[in-house]
Amino acid sequence: MSDPEAKETAYRRVLLKLSGEALMGDEAYGISRPFLDRIAGEIQDVVSAGVQVAVVIGGGNIFRGVAPASEGMDRATADYMGMLATVINALALQDALESRGLPTRVQTAISMQQMAEPYIRRRAIRHLEKGRVVIFGAGTGNPFFTTDTAASLRSVEIGADAVLKGTKVDGVYTEDPMTNPDAMRYRRLTYMDVITQDLKVMDATAITLCRDNRLPIVVFNCVKPGALKRVVMGEDEGTRVEAEEAES
Repeated sequence: MSDPEAKETAYRRVLLKLSGEALMGDEAYGISRPFLDRIAGEIQDVVSAGVQVAVVIGGGNIFRGVAPASEGMDRATADYMGMLATVINALALQDALESRGLPTRVQTAISMQQMAEPYIRRRAIRHLEKGRVVIFGAGTGNPFFTTDTAASLRSVEIGADAVLKGTKVDGVYTEDPMTNPDAMRYRRLTYMDVITQDLKVMDATAITLCRDNRLPIVVFNCVKPGALKRVVMGEDEGTRVEAEEAES
């Protein structure tokens, strides 16, 4: 039986975008197991609330450790190295989720069948419908595109209701809150606000893709306990970016 007191979630299906840097925790590079376990627990809470969850993770925490070797390297080659770093993170998150009993699938834009499924849109949607967490690795599979763009693209393809971008701050601010304690958090912005004010929410390609498909973006602090659950419940958490008429 369903719980008559259970609150309705704001979203049915979401794509969670995590930066690779968030996975470092307090380390210089690599993966912080305590943070990985905690974010896995947060995802578990959201899935338990009935929300379908897909994930895209960046690779900065891994690539930072090899960045000096990439100096002067061909850009496409360096980008492919970054894609491999995202797969390392995807497998680490898969392990953390499955240790909690959550069924998962990793799908990669570059074929590596011994470790993950190839990205197939209909198969990804079917996994989500069955309650599995789907983790997308290797970006778009193309150099010169960021994992922000990959997150926007996959969100549109799987019919997500929103992109939830986890950062280390509570949303988008008028100024850097780390240096100016009087900076104010925006609760809502339009896509054009982000582009014209150069607010660095996501890169321009990702923002444009979301705008063209009317896909909301919620920027929130993934380090803050319970923030992800509050976002999916529709509470005042983070900054929501959407079409202008939605704010009227």
